[in-house]
Amino acid sequence: MAVLQLNDARGYGHLGAAANGCQVRTIMEHSELGTHKNGRQRKPIVAFDVKEVGNYPMDLEIEEEALLHDSDNEFGQPKMHRGVRAELGNVSLLLFLYVLQGIPLGLAGSIPLIMQSKNVSYKDQAYFSFVFWPFSLKLLWAPLVDALYVQRFGRRKSWLVPTQYLLGLFMLYLSVTVDSLLEGDGRRGPDILTITVVFFFLAFLAATQDIAVDGWALTMLSRENVGYASTCNSVGQTAGYFLGNVLFLALESPDFCNKYLRFEPKATGVVTISDFLFFWGIVFLVSTTLVAIMKSENCKQQAKKSRVETQGVMDTYRLLFSIVKMPPVFTFCSLLLTAKIGFSAADAVTGLKLVEAGVPKEQLALLAVPMVPLQILLPIVISKYTAGPRPLDIFYKAFPFRLLIGLGYALLVWWTPSVRQGGGFPMYYYGVVLFSYALHQVTLYSMYVATMAFHAKVSDPMIGGTYMTLLNTMTNLGGNWPSTLALWLVDPLTTKECQGAAGQRCGSPEEAGLCSQEGGVCVTLLDGYYVESVVCVLIGFGWWLWLGKRMKLLQQENLSAWQCRVAK
Repeated sequence: MAVLQLNDARGYGHLGAAANGCQVRTIMEHSELGTHKNGRQRKPIVAFDVKEVGNYPMDLEIEEEALLHDSDNEFGQPKMHRGVRAELGNVSLLLFLYVLQGIPLGLAGSIPLIMQSKNVSYKDQAYFSFVFWPFSLKLLWAPLVDALYVQRFGRRKSWLVPTQYLLGLFMLYLSVTVDSLLEGDGRRGPDILTITVVFFFLAFLAATQDIAVDGWALTMLSRENVGYASTCNSVGQTAGYFLGNVLFLALESPDFCNKYLRFEPKATGVVTISDFLFFWGIVFLVSTTLVAIMKSENCKQQAKKSRVETQGVMDTYRLLFSIVKMPPVFTFCSLLLTAKIGFSAADAVTGLKLVEAGVPKEQLALLAVPMVPLQILLPIVISKYTAGPRPLDIFYKAFPFRLLIGLGYALLVWWTPSVRQGGGFPMYYYGVVLFSYALHQVTLYSMYVATMAFHAKVSDPMIGGTYMTLLNTMTNLGGNWPSTLALWLVDPLTTKECQGAAGQRCGSPEEAGLCSQEGGVCVTLLDGYYVESVVCVLIGFGWWLWLGKRMKLLQQENLSAWQCRVAK
């Protein structure tokens, strides 16, 4: 699969565009193909995860001042309202920049599936899962991106141009080395450490580029058209992720290309990962050069420095700390960090297990395509039920169903080997997978939209952007760390036996190799994935029965309890 995203939907858009969080509905309506996913994040996998992320708000006073400035002419008279056609060039540029941002994210989401076909350990997959953390942690360095820049070059271009050049150079470097990294030296398999470090840095650069583009979107577009920024974000990142994940996995697959695109079979796909990286590396370098030379920022909007701009870094960190210290916020953040433990095995491991069972990764990727209409409609429908004073009621009701679907995924993995026919799978099998994934999406979006609605409800209007981004960051981290832990624990919880070679064991890859050399075969007696699935569901139901009710009670808190008095 491409990575059918099993993790929560991504929170696209620049949440700091308005201090009262008025863009939340737009973000929810356009969010996700599905991450990181993060979301997505989505995380990666049935290809489950992209990125689920909340974007850091730029200095609100500065951005709002820029937007207000844009609404008047030099004589202080109101400007004529312009339609989006008058700014089609700026909208197209934003869309293109967000597409570029999605390419490395989609490619990173495809690597776990490629590595799984090379029989890497789940501990190695856990190492690689750290690649998906930067989008959830970018709040830590976003104040620096917002405050430090070269004024003559441009506030946003000071970060956008270097980060995109580095992205292009790293892609060119990977195009030369990625095959050797994935193949290893023939004995140890893929070089997981180097692959993880390189892709982590790519994700870090993409997250930094996201901060810069989000901020630039607010001043690149006029006040009446700034709402299109969130649409460009959602559509662009989704398209980029699709190109880097679904399309790449399909074109890289020899079986898919021989079946649908060729008359004469070949041993390789239409493109290789090296070709793909080289092409997009050149695109990054060329497009960044054109942006640096031909696109200028509005100097009038940067001429007037405010105190927030010059002292914003430390002020922002103090503000975040003051928000977290408030009792309701601290409790809510603690609940967000633990709420997704029950879903971690299903979200992080299921897709990899299906690939291990022989399901072609490109077929799993293509199953994400028919999900697009559902993922567009679900937030719109669900938002009608979360618009009231108790949005977390929907979160609470959907929670147990998502847990049960996790058990359904475990049954699906168990059933998969028995369905395989002559190296392939019948159409009804993919229908069952698609139906299971659709059910999962209903529960996932119900919880996601409910959480976003509650964030908008409790965020202090005076600091809405920073407030909501902090809550989104906690939501995303609450999905990242359990997924990494779930991948890490699969191998230790798995019991294997060496049959046919007395005295040999299969507790590690080295021991499994010795077993094979002695003429034996490692047989799995108990798969750690099934152990995790049951344990996670039990933990999830325990959380739902005790802590879930505590989360619902937070809705009864007076809104004044959520207001940050320091900010006032």
